[in-house]
Amino acid sequence: MVGDDGLDALLAEQVAYYRAVAGEYGDYGAMPGVSALGEVVEEFAPAGRVLELACGPGVWTPLLARHADEVTAVDASPEMLARAAARVGERVRWVRADVFGWRPDGVFDVVFFGFWLSHVPRERFAEFWAMVAGCVAPGGRVLFVDDALRAPEELVEGAGSSTIRRVDGGGGHRLVKVAHWPEVLERELAGLGWSVRVAETVWPFYWGAGCRSR
Repeated sequence: MVGDDGLDALLAEQVAYYRAVAGEYGDYGAMPGVSALGEVVEEFAPAGRVLELACGPGVWTPLLARHADEVTAVDASPEMLARAAARVGERVRWVRADVFGWRPDGVFDVVFFGFWLSHVPRERFAEFWAMVAGCVAPGGRVLFVDDALRAPEELVEGAGSSTIRRVDGGGGHRLVKVAHWPEVLERELAGLGWSVRVAETVWPFYWGAGCRSR
């Protein structure tokens, strides 16, 4: 387990990485398995007030905005927010904030996060989901999409570690990348008071949808 100081440093590197690569961050929407995740979002139909956590370059934001009355999109990187805002602007409120320290000013009908849950350290998994619970209005829903892909060259601390290292133009940064397995993740969420179905599209891509169970 990583201590609090070490974990904060790791998460700071994670933010720094995404700030560094924002200008060249590719659109992964055409990757096998990802297009099917887009179909999941469409079928879910995230209506009403929608919160998108860690929106990144806004790959998913237009899909959300198509169904929602309004979207609040949160990300720690101003560079990523700028890219996202260039994709869609109407009915979207952009918030620059660290997801781990941010608290909403209201509740939402839907909370969504795309390719973010795997970047939540195991040490803060329960805390993160408690925050999500505080964001969801009574009767509200949650939807997430993600992957468990970890390239062998990223596993600088071994396959058993959730810390990886990625290289960008200015050097390298450590990131969190937890490889969740759908059936295990579903049980873990049930233990935290969530009723969420977690399923694969084309492995290693998966999604989860559901609501609070208690």
